[in-house]
This record gives sequence, C-alpha cells and structure tokens, in this order.
Amino acid sequence: MSSPVLPNTPKKKNSLYAETVAIHPRSVSGKFRTSKWWLGIGLLLFFHIAPFLRWDRGPGVPSQAILGDIDGGRGYFFFIEIWPQEVYYLTGLLLIAAISLFFMSAVAGRVWCGFLCWQTVYTDLFVEIERRIIGDRSAQMALDRQPWTGGKIAKKAAINALWLIISAACGIGFTLYFGDAFVLLRQIFTLEASVPIYSFILIVGGLCYLLAGFAREQVCFYMCPYSRFQSAMLDEHSLVISYEGWRGEPRAPARKGQSFEGRGHCIDCKLCVTVCPTGIDIREGLQMGCIGCGLCIDACNGMMDKVGLPRGLIRYDSTANIAAREAGQEPSTKVVRPRTLAYTAILAVLIAGLIAALATRPDVRTNVLHERSPLFALMSDGSLRNGYVVKLVNMAHRDRTFVLKITGLPGVSVQVIGGPKGTASQVELPVGAASVGSFQVYVNASQKDLSSEKMPVMFEMTDKETGTVVEAESFFSGPDK
Repeated sequence: MSSPVLPNTPKKKNSLYAETVAIHPRSVSGKFRTSKWWLGIGLLLFFHIAPFLRWDRGPGVPSQAILGDIDGGRGYFFFIEIWPQEVYYLTGLLLIAAISLFFMSAVAGRVWCGFLCWQTVYTDLFVEIERRIIGDRSAQMALDRQPWTGGKIAKKAAINALWLIISAACGIGFTLYFGDAFVLLRQIFTLEASVPIYSFILIVGGLCYLLAGFAREQVCFYMCPYSRFQSAMLDEHSLVISYEGWRGEPRAPARKGQSFEGRGHCIDCKLCVTVCPTGIDIREGLQMGCIGCGLCIDACNGMMDKVGLPRGLIRYDSTANIAAREAGQEPSTKVVRPRTLAYTAILAVLIAGLIAALATRPDVRTNVLHERSPLFALMSDGSLRNGYVVKLVNMAHRDRTFVLKITGLPGVSVQVIGGPKGTASQVELPVGAASVGSFQVYVNASQKDLSSEKMPVMFEMTDKETGTVVEAESFFSGPDK
C-alpha cells in the first residue's frame, strides 16, 4: 500500500516534509455520484429532523424520541431508556458499530468512507458550494492563482459565509439531541440559551467548518485511524475500487479514430485523478487515500463511452475477479466466506445479547455500602450496630415503596434515618418515580448471635405493590472473637 503523498506535491531534496497542495476535484456525473448525493441528502435530512420526532412515554417524561437528557441523566431512543448505571449498553452498541464497519469493509471495502461518513457528506456539500460560486476545477485553480481583487474577495466571502451557515446548522442540529428540540431551538434564536449551549454549537460548528472546508482529504489521510488499518479488513474477495492494469496498459494518449490495437485502453486522460476527492491515482493500486467513493469509475466510464471502448477499466470489484478476467476465466463474487461468516456470527451474538439484556433487565436496582468508619458501634444495651447506605434505583415511572428486611442473621432490627423512630424487624423505603432513593440504614444485632467477626447478611427489598424482590449482599461486623 503506497504512502499518502498527494499528487503534484513539490518534492524538496533531502526534505522529509512535502507542502500540501490544494485539491479541487472536478465535477462528474454517473451512478456513483448520484448515489452519493441521494445518500448525503438522506443523512442530512435525518440528522436535522430526528430531534423533532416525538415518542409518548407518559406524564413527566421527555417526549423526544432521540434524546440525551443531560439534566435528567438519561438517554432515550424511542422506547429504550438508558440510565447512567447502564453504560454497558452503550459499550455494546459501540462494539456492534465497530464489527458492522469491519463486516462492511470485508464485503464492500471503504463504502462507509465514500458514502456514509459525515466528513464525506459535508465535504461534498462544501465543494459543491465552491463550484456553484466559482465554477469547476479549472476555474477554481485559476482563481487561486489570481491576485486578491474585489471580485476574488467577494467570491471567497460568499463561499465562507455559506460554509459558516451550514456549520452553524450542524452545530445547532447536534445540540438539539441534548434537550427538548422545540424549546432549545427557540432559546437559541432568541438568545435565551445558556453559555454552555452556545459554546457547544461553536465547537461542533467550528469543527465542521474547519474539517469540511479546509482540512478535507487531510482528515482521511492523517486524522482518521480507519485508513491506517483498512487493509487488515480486506482480502482478495473484498469489493474495492480497482484498475484493470492488464487491460489498460501500456497507456498513452489517443486521437480520434485511432486504433487501440497493440496498446492499452487507458488514454492517460487523468480524469480519474482530477475527480478524486483525495487526489490519488487509482491506477497505482489500492491506497490509503482511496475512500471508495467510485467517482473515478464514473469519470472513466464516461471517457470509455466517448472513445468507444467497453466500460469497466476502473471498476468496483475484487482483486480475485480482476485476476480471473485477466486469465480469461469467469469472475464470481464471494460474499459468504470465513471472514464474513466470522463477522456475521459475532454480530449475531452481540445483537442477540443486547436484545436479551434489554428485554430482561429489571426496573429496579439496588446497591448497599457498609460504612467503613466505624465498622460497628457498641450500644448501651450491649447490642452491636452497623451502618449502611442503601440505594434503590426505581426505573419505573411511578412511585414505589419497598419493604426492607435483613436475612442471614437472627434477631436483627432495622432503623432508617429520617423514617419512623425506633427499630423494627423490617422498614419501608419509599422511592419516587424514575429516581434514585438513598437511605441511611442502621442494623442492630445481639453479640451472642455473631459466630464470627464478619457475618454475611442479605438485604431483601420487596415492592409492596408487585411483590418484586431485589437483593444485595453485605456483611455485619463485630469485635474479634
């Protein structure tokens, strides 16, 4: 795999640094370019519309379908509600996303980078704005060479103004996922939002402006880690952007009506290079800079049509199929193979496990912490007292009362600070709807009932309404025996 050196980069003798040359990709039409536009439009529409989708979760609960509720400390995705204690669900989602990316790469190369990545989507949009205001590749390069005149300043200002508007929309759109979209949008435009919200918009929008407007292909070459290990995801049956050198070489310019007898079909027009958003020459083989967008295929197919040659000199195919065609054999696409089967199996296990965990998760969780200092206290009647902090997480959207009793140690009595005075064999712990109840609990026991200095005990909490029981294990501490 060749190193990420940009085309037409001036080389300096005995220098390890090469200056970055601005890349102005040429416009092209074809099925890949059309697919990119439709997918990009669909992704942007979903990104900006999704925060306004509603989902009824009952009274007192946010009705936004997709919401990261910072104030409430919850995450909502339609019917799924994630609490901070359930961060492992997010870990599962990240694993599924990673394996899905590996699977996509094994089957279809860098299809994510070329069609679905947000950097690609916004860069395409920014490049199109340049074309609309300045013109295509040659006009942009000519403008770059011109001195700074009023006309050049006006065009650059118009481009940057539109970039800033789109970047601001990106920052605002992202922010709307972390608060009620309708309320937050009104607050943003009426200048009633808080400073952190405007700061968040500035950070996200600023990154969009810098990365899509100026960094562009540098993100793919130097900032994105995926380009560094993409080759580990591929094999000879993975579909990638490929140049059929056996058919195209030796390359040479061609005049109208000239025979292609005894020479390659590549006329060295360099359209495949000038339309590439990262500026690579795909004829040199698969490279780290190739994002798999297929625009070079559209350009080459258009040129093949003009010179009357078969399409497919550059194609979206596997290296195995290209080798088969070179040998005169029938190509075949193998999607089912050990690598893809392994990714499919891992994905199936992860998805099934996540669904099962969500379907069977309890709507109440508990945690019991024994006080460290002192471990126990000797009471005036000779009994021993241990202190605990009992936390109950009520995930249901209704008030609940739990009855606490201690098992594993005979004759214990319980007292809750802030509850009824005195001790009893069991006490009630009220917890509000969708909230966490924290209780300071003292447990008393007779010294004669302790067979060791640390006795295991079980905290059993029973929902008075449903009979649901949750348990937490702890210990009762006493003096050395």
